[in-house]
Amino acid sequence: MTLAEKKCAPCEGKEQSLTKESAQKLLNDVPGWKMSSDVKMISREFVMKNFMAAVKIIDKAAVIAEEENHHPDFHLVGYRNLRIDLSTHAVKGLTENDFIVAAKINALPMELKTPEGNKPC
Repeated sequence: MTLAEKKCAPCEGKEQSLTKESAQKLLNDVPGWKMSSDVKMISREFVMKNFMAAVKIIDKAAVIAEEENHHPDFHLVGYRNLRIDLSTHAVKGLTENDFIVAAKINALPMELKTPEGNKPC
């Protein structure tokens, strides 16, 4: 079963955060995401086609977050530069839930700014 097919497990704060080795293995399954050096967060940056494309992705990712009861932090700056951060706040680190949500966000269709211009991809 892929990460995108899984459901987030309820988090009560009693779980252990992932080791660096375990997190690195899961990171390989979510292309484009980077792990912080302290292994407490994964992030991905997008340059969207325009402001509305960025807002649409935030909206779609918010629906995923609600369905999974696992909520990322969204940072939208410069009208189309979007960064999404995932961490399991209850354990002050990473759990499989972060990677599940990242995989589901990766599966969303996105209108990115391309090197050739503002063509959707």
